[in-house]
Amino acid sequence: MNISKLFFVALLSTLFAKPASTEAQQAITSKLTTGFQQFINQPNLKNGIASMYVLDAKNGNVVFEKNSQIGLPTASTLKVITSVTALDILGPEYTYQTTLYYTGEIDSLGILHGDIVIQGSGDPTLGSDRYPEQREEQVLAKWSRAIRDAGIQQINGRIIGDDRLYVGNDIPGGWIWTDIGNYYGAGISALNWRENKTGINFKPSTIGSPAPVSDIIADISYLSIVNQVTTGAKGSGDNVYAYSAPYSEKIYLRGSYGQDLKKTIEISIPDPAYDVAHQLHRRISADGIAIFENPTTGQRLIEQDSVFPLKTKDLNIHQSPKLIDIVYWFNQKSINLYGEALLKSIGYFTGNKTTTSGGATYVKKYWNQKLRIQEQELDIKDGSGLSPQNNVTTAAMTGIMQYAVSRPWYLNFVKALPTYNQMTMKSGTIGGTLGYTGYHTAKDGKTYTFTLLVYNYNGGAAKMRQNMFNVLDNLK
Repeated sequence: MNISKLFFVALLSTLFAKPASTEAQQAITSKLTTGFQQFINQPNLKNGIASMYVLDAKNGNVVFEKNSQIGLPTASTLKVITSVTALDILGPEYTYQTTLYYTGEIDSLGILHGDIVIQGSGDPTLGSDRYPEQREEQVLAKWSRAIRDAGIQQINGRIIGDDRLYVGNDIPGGWIWTDIGNYYGAGISALNWRENKTGINFKPSTIGSPAPVSDIIADISYLSIVNQVTTGAKGSGDNVYAYSAPYSEKIYLRGSYGQDLKKTIEISIPDPAYDVAHQLHRRISADGIAIFENPTTGQRLIEQDSVFPLKTKDLNIHQSPKLIDIVYWFNQKSINLYGEALLKSIGYFTGNKTTTSGGATYVKKYWNQKLRIQEQELDIKDGSGLSPQNNVTTAAMTGIMQYAVSRPWYLNFVKALPTYNQMTMKSGTIGGTLGYTGYHTAKDGKTYTFTLLVYNYNGGAAKMRQNMFNVLDNLK
């Protein structure tokens, strides 16, 4: 073969050869197709459904999709949508402010003829032990010092927890009765405190006998605790459930506590604004400042048709951590309260909508404008995913995750996502639902954005979770 013929053959080979990137994508698509088919053929999904959507994170091209237009319950994977929306609208540097002020006048003897007010703006971290500057003891000490520094030695009035911004303590629609008395089902208020929860310790006895309460972490003496918990067998673990609702004055504790268990059980607080007012009342009394009236809240005053007192002067303005730091714990520890706080904030700062549904409506509108995601693809009822009535498509969730890749806060957002199966992704688990959404960089350097949701599966979650990992392993 002469040189001209060799050149011609080489030219044809160049013209008709598939780019290496195309071949690589076809290979990964083929692997995912085979792996997903094996996955959905398992007996545990006979009566269920699985949905998966995978994008090339660099260019947004679809690598694989199956059932990606079917809305499914999200569990906690919904938290990434709330996070991305909040970061985009409020900004990663956004902070909440909680204002301590007094009403009335301070006389020459240091007697305040008025009230001390704690005005909330929705900060979900106030009193949380996840941040040193937010811890209960730190905040209460700072506020007590601010009151003393103002020359106040006696208060002829009340401590008022001002929760009026969100009209008191609220529970999103769709949350179930067995959740809302427990820490993960805590309601959302404009004045949250200690993540709206406290811990209870038990002293187990003989199997089947009562398990008495040994101590309660916070002083909630203003509530009535009805303990019906029994001692379970060794290895039976935590089967304790608390039953209460917003503004309950009585909390029922039911279920069993394993005989060998050493765990603090966390329950929700029915009225967090009252709790913080109660705790500050106790603290300033212990610090020698006399106060003669019982604590109350803004919502309680509204219900009593009382006039809310006018501000005289600020004593302290407390700043929350930055939003990006809130998003970190929100996703790392899957704190439902943070999701509801962010959703409320989104609604309030984009249209003065203080209801959960108002915030959810705006989120749908926002992503319709940004990515043309239809309402049926993003049918959300809360900001955390605790509601089983949420229905989101994997195409919508992955699209929002892909949008985050182009944002200036993307790298910090990725740091907020947990690691499972050596992959960066947020998990979600709720009755009959398992899900994962995140990013992964393969050995060849290509990065993928993905979502995998499963609904109405049979059998244990551990086996289903491993089978899901097997599918996701094809991205490695």
